[in-house]
Amino acid sequence: MPMLLSTTDAGFEAAFAAMLGQKREEAEDVDAAVAAIIADVRARGDAALIELTGRFDRLALTPETLAFSKAEIAAEIARVSPEDRAALELAAERIRAYHERQKPEDAGWTDAAGAWLGWRWTAVSAAGLYVPGGLASYPSSVLMNAIPAKVAGVERLVVACPTPGGVVNPLVLLAAQIAGVDTVYRVGGAQAVAALAYGTATIAAVDKITGPGNAYVAAAKRRVFGRVGIDMIAGPSEILVIAEGAANPDWIALDMLSQAEHDASAQAILITPDAGLARRVQAALEARLPGLERAAIAGASWRDNGAVIVTRDLDEAAALSNRIAPEHLELCVDDPEALAAKCRHAGAIFLGAWTPEAIGDYVGGPNHVLPTARSARFSSGLNVLDFMKKTTLARMTPEALRAIGPAAERLAISESLQAHGLSVRARLDRLNG
Repeated sequence: MPMLLSTTDAGFEAAFAAMLGQKREEAEDVDAAVAAIIADVRARGDAALIELTGRFDRLALTPETLAFSKAEIAAEIARVSPEDRAALELAAERIRAYHERQKPEDAGWTDAAGAWLGWRWTAVSAAGLYVPGGLASYPSSVLMNAIPAKVAGVERLVVACPTPGGVVNPLVLLAAQIAGVDTVYRVGGAQAVAALAYGTATIAAVDKITGPGNAYVAAAKRRVFGRVGIDMIAGPSEILVIAEGAANPDWIALDMLSQAEHDASAQAILITPDAGLARRVQAALEARLPGLERAAIAGASWRDNGAVIVTRDLDEAAALSNRIAPEHLELCVDDPEALAAKCRHAGAIFLGAWTPEAIGDYVGGPNHVLPTARSARFSSGLNVLDFMKKTTLARMTPEALRAIGPAAERLAISESLQAHGLSVRARLDRLNG
């Protein structure tokens, strides 16, 4: 049964703290296996990648067939219906327009000492996007990862997407083409992450790896971080809905189920000051659940991880939401903007009853790659800046160095770094000579 709580209950704080500390990811110890896979790919390159793909994906490849050819991509894309193509193109257009506004500006100025200071932004040279295969093969994730990279100015953009048994999702290939991906490799798992990080004879190494994956992919991303950048280690999906009396209980139930159907470890939470609405949403959810194609998955998610919390008021609801720091936060209230101002920690906020979270997954415009497991307290969703880095710039004039150099020399001496101080003193002596 889902957790049913009220903030007026004597044991509420202990129960809420237990919910926050709940570990929803499988405690599968894969690190040792992943370490061995990475070492194998580093040592044997393409040979290891091909052998592991045959073992895990039941697919025989050669170095020449690791990537989809242009002809194969064209043949697969031809299978896509005009309606699906139009939907992907609309999504891509909106995602691109939103992310274009995130591009940062370079800056430079001369300060009071006469020094010129500033910064510039440049994109990483190459990025690799991981796209899960099989049931979790989502073309929307291709758009959400690839488009910010292209907007940032990434020169080489590749995708690693496993095709177990040779089964291909043509929508994934079309999304890659629409987003401007250069190459799609039909490899997956920890071995694909290793290939992207360290390179093989066929797959050139990248600078950053983004995209979701299973426990093996997550463990591999952790291990290669530092060699390359990564976006985040994403956990199971989450949705928190804050609602009040006039909200439609069936809509809320469907919004909660939209995340519960992702994974049995996903979590759907309702917080409301209206106990009657809480009961109506629970009833609507239970009524909708049996009709879902993924009823078993959504049912397990709701049973094991779901929660309904009744609060004294909306201010208390916002305070609890900030402690949860949900991946997705829906505000189905009369004044969502006012409540949103009180919700500091959330991956994405959806304002009002007419903004279901599912719109954000596909065509809203903002990115759907978001922090989970309370990491929205300190991190953001995927964005253009994830594919860029800031380089600082400084130019001293003789006058500027004369003004601030002595302070640098003093600090160097205080830290017992003699050469630091001498590098400044040599120039000051030249100025004063």
